[in-house]
Amino acid sequence: MTDLLQKAFAEASKLPESEQDAFARLLLEELADEQHWKRSFSASQDRLRKLAKEAKEEFRRGEAEPWGDL
Repeated sequence: MTDLLQKAFAEASKLPESEQDAFARLLLEELADEQHWKRSFSASQDRLRKLAKEAKEEFRRGEAEPWGDL
């Protein structure tokens, strides 16, 4: 455990129990959310590569049209 995390937990341990529980729930929810996004992004990499390849091929064939003011 890093020094900063130890310091955060030491400070949190000074809170009343109900606030400690609220802090713990918030932290656990944040960690779960981060894992969800990591799984979602890693699972979509192949699809994103395929879409990028298709877009490059369309551009090469002259089938792509300008989008907005890019």
